[in-house]
Amino acid sequence: MSKIEVKKIVKALNASDGAGVKLKRSIGTPEADYIDPFLMLDEFGSENKDDYVAGFPPHPHRGIETVTYMLSGEFEHQDSTGAKGIMASGDVQWMKTGRGIIHSEMPAMKEGKLLGFQLWINMPAKLKKNKPEYLYIKSNELGTHEDSNMTVKVIAGKYQNAEGPEKNHNVKPIYFHIVLNEGKEFKYNVPSGHNSFIYLLKGELKIGEKDHKKIQDSNLILLERGNELIVKAIKKTEFLFIAGEPIGEPIARGGPFVMNTKAEILEAIQDYNNGTFAKY
Repeated sequence: MSKIEVKKIVKALNASDGAGVKLKRSIGTPEADYIDPFLMLDEFGSENKDDYVAGFPPHPHRGIETVTYMLSGEFEHQDSTGAKGIMASGDVQWMKTGRGIIHSEMPAMKEGKLLGFQLWINMPAKLKKNKPEYLYIKSNELGTHEDSNMTVKVIAGKYQNAEGPEKNHNVKPIYFHIVLNEGKEFKYNVPSGHNSFIYLLKGELKIGEKDHKKIQDSNLILLERGNELIVKAIKKTEFLFIAGEPIGEPIARGGPFVMNTKAEILEAIQDYNNGTFAKY
């Protein structure tokens, strides 16, 4: 069994999206453009309401899945399938956009701390024209493992007896939120062939056996292929561990649309402009 080592450390870049929401982007940047099947990872959050109050007004997507995980604060979701609801701390929204969805995500709070993540997962060509699906997962529906060393919240995949609610997914995703106590180790056997990464929220950690430079908060850690992941907390550490099976298909991007060819991107733009985009 091969041990997993650090491949590359990527500093998250300051950016903005929606109507000016300030965020940190780590995947979907020049240094980490596409980690198949993951297209984008954003950390959005601030204690200053001016950084998030304008939210994400109605906008379209096609050909991707978005996974939004709220750690603090509240956001209200509405979309063209008729789904709506308020995401509170610890909740997850898993949206499979398929052939097209128009949605908005607006803060359901006027002040206070907001913190969350949005992950974009590519869809294979055979699923990009499927009818959209929306899955709302409350915090108490997540799998949770807790012992004296750590707490692991499982959004997708399985850790010991804790299993995430998203099952039978084509890329076999793993999505853990881990708080690891000082001096303790997190060990996990990653499926062969999966691409994987860690996003460090806060703390300090050591990965694998080889030396690597000190990793600061809000950093993306791309991992080498392997099976045995060992993460040691130098001090109390909080991080995301995410992995998935590559799709291995060409991609074409056009803002909120991700397809396989430029022609399909032009088709998505045309469908949106002529009003047939979100007709089911």
